[in-house]
Amino acid sequence: MEQGIIFGLLLFFIGIMTGLPLCWVFLGSTIVAIFLIQASLSFMAGTFYHAIDNYVLMAISFFIWAGNLIAESGISARLVRLSYALVGRIRGGLVDVGIVAAVFMGALTGSSLPVIAALIPILVPGLEKLGYQRRYVTAVLCSSSFLGYLIPPSVPGLLYCLVAQQSVAAVFLSTVIPGLILAGGYILVNTFICHRYYMPSKEAPKFPSTFTGTIREIGASTWSALPALGCPFIVLVGIYGGIFTPNEAGAIAALYTALVGFFMYREMKLKGFWECSKTTVVAMGMLAFLLGFGTVFTRLLIREGFGELMTQFVLSISENKYAILLMMNILLLILGMFIDGIPIIIIVVPLIMPLIQKLDVNLIHLGAIIVLNIGIGVVTPPYAISIFLGTKLSNVPYEQLVPPMMIFLFLVGIPTLMLTTYFPWLSLWLPSLILGSKMVGGP
Repeated sequence: MEQGIIFGLLLFFIGIMTGLPLCWVFLGSTIVAIFLIQASLSFMAGTFYHAIDNYVLMAISFFIWAGNLIAESGISARLVRLSYALVGRIRGGLVDVGIVAAVFMGALTGSSLPVIAALIPILVPGLEKLGYQRRYVTAVLCSSSFLGYLIPPSVPGLLYCLVAQQSVAAVFLSTVIPGLILAGGYILVNTFICHRYYMPSKEAPKFPSTFTGTIREIGASTWSALPALGCPFIVLVGIYGGIFTPNEAGAIAALYTALVGFFMYREMKLKGFWECSKTTVVAMGMLAFLLGFGTVFTRLLIREGFGELMTQFVLSISENKYAILLMMNILLLILGMFIDGIPIIIIVVPLIMPLIQKLDVNLIHLGAIIVLNIGIGVVTPPYAISIFLGTKLSNVPYEQLVPPMMIFLFLVGIPTLMLTTYFPWLSLWLPSLILGSKMVGGP
């Protein structure tokens, strides 16, 4: 491999470690590498354009917009009430509310940060008054935040489909069972450890004392939350029923959320709508630059044979499929400690494709593994954006938030990743059932 490519890679890692904006690190590394190998710069413009000229990017923008509108629309408060009615009475159930609400929010936002931004202000102060330690509630919510990546629609799932050219519907469905396993595991762990972080308070919530009263409260909270629950229902039925495409589904999700906030719950204001829209435009501008320049960089590496070289290197260590999948997971987890999920997908997926094809790994299954790794990276120190946002919103110091989060990571997160990796049917059964085996690469 050309020395210029090696120098470009070295420059890339130096840029990351010094904290430079990733899109400019991609661009600078590419230009320097091309200059050193004395190649033409002409391919950069066309590669950049084709990277962002994709309808899936439109779907991503709409789902990010819908996610930003959630907190302003009053939807999150109704989902929390429904979660209280469903699990509030069981041991640790008041904390389980956050986990269940994260599942509902994931079906609305497709991302992790809106989950934290909506739930921490609602749940942390209230549960602290009831006797739960602030750091523990915040840790559970931050750990649950990446359920938004696993419960469709999923923004990282859409990005994976864009890069790997796979079916959006199939990848969406591939992460549902791992996501539910993760949520169930969190609830189970919370049941056994919540007493360590709980001191009974006189301000205990009043739940209905009779079975009839409980059913009535569940019914009332469900009725209140029906407009909120209607969004994922319409989107998913529309996608899997072939009624509209993923980008049309994103547009409908954003429009539906805005209409619910303005005219049904009447909690959304024009100022809040405008701020959410501005935030979405800025986020998509950053994503477009990141995707474009990142694709240029990885295409250069592939063109110069880096992907094939990496494949040969890995196969020289071991040709065992399961050992290689373990090494891939370790690499993705390490990258997730330092780099955000989006550039990891942009960089890693094209480079590992030759290796994955040699191993005969199903690309829908690979999508579930990648998305789950990306989600775990969101909650893994030292670079964990969910922890940073959690500390800011709850005023809990970083060092106090990490230890309880690690309990959930090692007891639930990593085991779920291993199950998803080595038992492909966990991610392939549901897509095969709904879409057919041919759609997911089966016979």
